[in-house]
Amino acid sequence: MNDTQTQPELPDRLSGNPRSPHHVEEIFQYDIGIRLNGKERFDVEEYCISEGWVKVPAHKALDRRGQPLMRTLKGTVEAFYK
Repeated sequence: MNDTQTQPELPDRLSGNPRSPHHVEEIFQYDIGIRLNGKERFDVEEYCISEGWVKVPAHKALDRRGQPLMRTLKGTVEAFYK
C-alpha cells in the first residue's frame, strides 16, 4: 500500500487523554511506540522526552472523576512510529 501522506513529527510531550492540552489528534492516526530505558512500554498515557518521564496508569485505582491514577516513571524516553 502506497501511503503518500507523511507522518507528522512526534512532539516533545504528548498525551493520550483528549482533555489534555498536550493531546494531538493527528498523531494518533498512526501507531506510535514508546521506549523507556530501552524497553518498549504499551501502557503509556503521557510522555515528555526532554524531561525524561512517562505516565502510566496505577493498576485499578481511580480518581473521583473515574479517571485512572497515574504513576510517573523516569528515565530515557524515546518515541517512534511503528
